[in-house]
Amino acid sequence: MKKYVLLLGASYLGSGIAAEPVTADKADVNASQNKEQTTSADDAMVLDTMIIKGQASNIDIPFGSYLDHSKIALSRTAISDTAKMFSDVPGMSLSGGGGISSRPILHGMADDRLRVQVDGMNLISACANHMNPALSYVAPSSVLSAQILAGITPVSLGGDSIGGTIRVNSADPEFAEAGEAPLVRGQMSGFYRSNGDAYGGNISASIANENASLTYTGSSVQSRNYKAGGDFTGVNRINGKDVVGSSAYRSENQSLSLALRNDKHLAVIKVGQQNIPYQGFPNVRMDMTGDDSWFANISTKSQFDWGNLETRAYHEDARHKMNFLKDKGGESGRTMPMDTHGINQGLMVKANIDVTDKHLLTVGSEYQRYRLNDWWDPIGTDSMKMMQGPGPFWNIFEGKRDRLDVFTEWEARWNSQWLTQIGIRVGGVEMDTGDVMDYGKLTPDAVAFNNTKHKRTDVNIDWTALARYTFNDMQTYEFGVARKTRSPSLYERYAWSRGTRMGAMVMPMNMFMNNWVGDGNGYVGNINLQPEVAHTISATADWHDVNQEDWQVKVTPFYTNVDNYIDAELCQPANGLTCASPSHGGFNLLQLDNFEAHLFGVDVSGSKLLLETSQYGSLTGRTVMSYVRGQNNDTGDNLYQQMPFNALVALDHRLGGWTNTVETQLVDAKDDIQDVRLEPKTAGFVLLNLRSSYNWKHMRVDAGIDNLLDKNYALPLGGTYIGERHPVTGQYIAGTAVPGMGRSFNVGLTLTY
Repeated sequence: MKKYVLLLGASYLGSGIAAEPVTADKADVNASQNKEQTTSADDAMVLDTMIIKGQASNIDIPFGSYLDHSKIALSRTAISDTAKMFSDVPGMSLSGGGGISSRPILHGMADDRLRVQVDGMNLISACANHMNPALSYVAPSSVLSAQILAGITPVSLGGDSIGGTIRVNSADPEFAEAGEAPLVRGQMSGFYRSNGDAYGGNISASIANENASLTYTGSSVQSRNYKAGGDFTGVNRINGKDVVGSSAYRSENQSLSLALRNDKHLAVIKVGQQNIPYQGFPNVRMDMTGDDSWFANISTKSQFDWGNLETRAYHEDARHKMNFLKDKGGESGRTMPMDTHGINQGLMVKANIDVTDKHLLTVGSEYQRYRLNDWWDPIGTDSMKMMQGPGPFWNIFEGKRDRLDVFTEWEARWNSQWLTQIGIRVGGVEMDTGDVMDYGKLTPDAVAFNNTKHKRTDVNIDWTALARYTFNDMQTYEFGVARKTRSPSLYERYAWSRGTRMGAMVMPMNMFMNNWVGDGNGYVGNINLQPEVAHTISATADWHDVNQEDWQVKVTPFYTNVDNYIDAELCQPANGLTCASPSHGGFNLLQLDNFEAHLFGVDVSGSKLLLETSQYGSLTGRTVMSYVRGQNNDTGDNLYQQMPFNALVALDHRLGGWTNTVETQLVDAKDDIQDVRLEPKTAGFVLLNLRSSYNWKHMRVDAGIDNLLDKNYALPLGGTYIGERHPVTGQYIAGTAVPGMGRSFNVGLTLTY
């Protein structure tokens, strides 16, 4: 594939070009090609000559972290969970779940508080336990680049979120040169990981002429339960004491895309399908016993004299099933079928208008239509039909969540030192749901919910103001303030049941089935919840050498105050149900309400070229350190799943096609826990990882050892371990954190043509 060298004019934040500086001897494209694709050098402020990678990235946005193909490729052999590809990003941590379903956390905010886009689609988890978060819908092998923006997010890139935006992109289409033979590309790879006996592979193939490109991708992965670094529980009866029960999984993904272009227009039509036959969850009472989803995503990009226009339309259909796998009694006759069907549709139009050579105006609109049904079929045995029958339990019936936003953004590059961006987004969220039943019965709880007006409408206003000041070639400073708003999810507003009365007893099973945070507790929603409103202030100091090749230090402190923060409190009696805590196994029964909260912290990252010779290659040291603390101002309790101080220190060696990494991960003890959720404390730990790869022209070999010393440790944000039930009482027991993975030997092979 030929590389084109362009002289770029004023570089706007929304330019979407992934680029790297190159030397003048690489500029092998004639001046006529430059003139066809860029403004004249006489009329523009010329920056460095750059190789255009052909991959949209918005790399230049302040407060953003960008992961390109080279960084992502290094992690693929060791993981099958796309969210874990970003674990090295400053301010990023992960909430544990299934083997491919971790939930990202940015600056202490997770899940629905983040806007997660996969190829421009705003995805939503269709599950009461959030077993299918947005990033679980895309395989790591399909990700070519990603962008993470924490807190201070341009209004054109995120709405209905307060914590930030994560944008994951697959490869842009490639086309053959005019008059040349069709361009044929292909890749095939496989991997094996010893811990969990995990294995899988992926394949991609494409063919293109100068105006059309057709690409197929497919991947598959499966794993048994993984082992911790040692014994961690006495509860297991099916597995050994060092085995993390309910952690096995299997997943298959396929996609087909067709791209068409002419001189100034590009259209991409992409369809895909995912099948997850099973996925265990060690921190949830249920397991995934089936997840079938498909999507269609159509996007266009057009270039005009005044700027460019982007449009997108997508449809996603997810059918999700839960029950018990073997470790939770599924093979011994224990059953509780739960089904979810979610339909997510969206439209977007955005225009980037070149007002002058220094001013860019972005205007656009976004619409999202979401429909959800969540029901639990009755259980067939006569003894169980008294409680779980004769009809279905409707957790969410005909749930609706529609969002319409409009936004405008003005970006100005005043001179070579100052860049500013301000924007405003105004949106409306309309939510509604139908009447419910408790396994075919109108219990007092169901009647009270049905007699309440369900429809809710929120008007949300976001704004962002940020600035970048380039003091000189070695210092850059960024400062930003933002107001971000998020309306509650369907489950937060409409999960209605406080349990089922059986004579004098109240069975809280219905509450335990609604748990999207992995803490083992039971939840009921609150139809009167108000939207969360976050005000964030952040700054970044970036010091580096002149060429940004030798050393860099970046420091980003932040502070966020959240009005109407949605948090948990002990459930209060209502509709004749006591809702008492602690309940079965020592867990709490909780309800949601709005509170005032604040979060603060700092991210630090740095790198230094330690050695560079033609004989021994280069040796670079790098580190990432993060700290966050969150507190509920009204209750005084800590916020849930706040990562303790953590750091990553690594040495990277490169020589020709050979890359080696020695990586140390350090995590402090987690003592600042949320009491109301019975969040377990965890001890500090240090992990050592080794990775190596060699890249030939058409082949790449990867090898590595994760947790080299087989450290036995608990995940600070992994939730409570309920992968198996107590062998005597048959209950799940509170108090034990989900452990991390023990030592694993990993190998991978990739072939390209």
